Formats: sequence, C-alpha cells, structure tokens
Amino acid sequence: MTSRTKLATVGLVASTLSLVLAGCAGSSSGNGADNGKVTHVAGAPDWCGTKKISFALLDGFGGNSWRLVTTASGKDEASKCPSVTKFQYADGQGNVQKSISDIKGMVSTGVDAMVVFPDAGKAVLPALTSAYKAGVVTVPYRVDPGGKAGENYDAWIGSDFSNDGVNWANWIKEAVPNGGNILFLGGPAGNSQSVSEYEALRKTLPDSYKFIGQTPFQPTNWDPTKTQQLLTADIAKYPKIDVIVSDFGPTLVSSLPLFPKSGRDIPALATSDGNSLSCFWKDSQAASPFKMMTVATGNDNVRLAVQVAVAKATGGKVPTADSFKAPIFEDSISKKPNDVQCNPNLPGDTYLSAQMPGAEQAKLGK
Repeated sequence: MTSRTKLATVGLVASTLSLVLAGCAGSSSGNGADNGKVTHVAGAPDWCGTKKISFALLDGFGGNSWRLVTTASGKDEASKCPSVTKFQYADGQGNVQKSISDIKGMVSTGVDAMVVFPDAGKAVLPALTSAYKAGVVTVPYRVDPGGKAGENYDAWIGSDFSNDGVNWANWIKEAVPNGGNILFLGGPAGNSQSVSEYEALRKTLPDSYKFIGQTPFQPTNWDPTKTQQLLTADIAKYPKIDVIVSDFGPTLVSSLPLFPKSGRDIPALATSDGNSLSCFWKDSQAASPFKMMTVATGNDNVRLAVQVAVAKATGGKVPTADSFKAPIFEDSISKKPNDVQCNPNLPGDTYLSAQMPGAEQAKLGK
C-alpha cells in the first residue's frame, strides 16, 4: 500500500464520530509499513507497527446492542496501538447507499486503513474495491462481500460458522444420545451463516437425528416476534421436538415459555449466548428445566479484523488467523468451560462471552 495524503475531515457524514486517540508511539525497531519490514512499537501488541495512521471502523447497520458492543470492542482493540493516531466511525443505518457513501467518505478524508462490516454484502463490493485501489488498507469482516483478497480488498476476516455447527452437533450427541428431532431456527432466508451451520450439523450428526421444519433452517430474521410466531406453529405441528438450534439465542427468550404453556418440556437448546437467555435458563430450572449449551456470540470477531488492518497499515506483524472461531461459552451438562452464566444486575442485552466486561457493556449507548 502506498501512503496517502491526509485531507481535512470537515464535511464527513453526520453520523461519523471522530476520536483522536493517544498518539505517542514508543521506541521502534523498524521503518514502518512503506518498506515492507515488520516493525513494532515497544510495549504494544506485535501487530502494532511504527507507522502513524488514521483508522476507520464502519458498520452497515449499527443500531442494536450487539453492534454497540462490537463497535466498542473494535475501538478498544485499535486503542492498543499507539500508532493509530485517529479513530473514526460511521454507521450506515441499514441504508445501502449510505454505507457506500460512508466508505467513499472515509477514503476522501485520507484514512489509511478501514475495517468494514459489509451488511449489504456484494452491494458494497465496488466501494470496497475503490478504497483498496486508492491505497487504503481495506478489511471487510464477518459478512462475505464477494470478491477476492488482493484484488478487491486486503483481507476478509470471516467467522468460522461451521465450527459452531460442529460444536453444537457434538453437544447434541451428548445431550440427546439416542437421536431425535431437531428444529433449526436461523437468520434471514438464504444467509450464508445459517447455511454453513446447518451443513456442519448435518455432516456431524448421524441419521438418527432428523431435522424437522423447513430446511436448511426456518428463517426468523433473528427477530423475537417472528421467532415466536414460527415456534407457535411448530409446537402445534410437531408433537416431538427434542432439540432446538438457534444461531442467536437471545431471540428465543420470549418464545421458550410456549412449551410449558402447551404442557410440554422445553427442548435441549444449542445456541449462542446472551445474558437474557442465561438468566431465563436460571429462572426456569425449578419448574421447567432444560439442557443448554452456547457458543460465544462473536463480538470479538472485530478484534481480529482490526489487528489485521492495523498491522498491514502500520507495518506490524500480521496475524496468521484469517477467521474468527467462536469458543464454547456455556454448557449446563459438563459445566465446562463454564456453567450457565447469568448476571441479574446487568441488562439482558449483555454478552458475557465478549472480552469487554459486562459492566462496561452496560454503559454503552447511555
């Protein structure tokens, strides 16, 4: 990447937040990113090189608690590198054209590196490509925008959703050892995350486990109201549901009471974590106990993307990992690595699996 002339930031989109971070680099062991040598700021992570840069984090949609925590996590990760002298943020607010304008706006300010959550997928690929060809270190993450690294952007830092599917399948074999009926509640129809998870589940589970309902998954849009509507119909249609798999567990909190109200046990649940879900599990144990396992909901995916972008722009050591693997977080059976975690003193939309402490998450957006 060539270095870029920094232009004034005046006139950037109204939703853009600028924050000047501490800009005092420590001693260095190299000459920065321009000569291709790996450099390092003493006392900082090894991915932090010595070249001073401005950095931007962009969301296609930043308007929910998960995104607030994820954005704050990305900002925290960037703050670990003193060579990042300026941090900017933009929220596309679910508007594709605004997301594209935000990317172009950041390029026009002369930003050196950007990490982008490309919610609109391939629709923002031309803007990402333009940024990359303009010399900005460009790293989309989590959602695949299409294109290729080295042609359209520097790197894509995805999440290994197949790993989640394998972890859920292995737990299901322990929780329901003799086979059973599985209902998979996924995100929007056709989304690659839920498809990857289903394929890993199907490949890992023997034929004694049958998927019921729409396959590869029932599309809930990760919306609690739609989830409740679908599950109401499922309970009426299927007399036997042994396991529910959901790739966003907190959306189930308002739906799971439908089972005891119908005179049925709550099925075993393989999903992702959230404080509201964990506290529901705790509260249910006396009257309607059920087994539950969660994987980390993935707020820290952004940290790896930030590390890669900052390393490439500052001349630091680029991490070798190219995708985020969410670890298992809770298991009500083995209690490993954790029993179900509930903190009733924190808001329900807190994600205790994230590196950011729950108390700090609770302060966000207030």
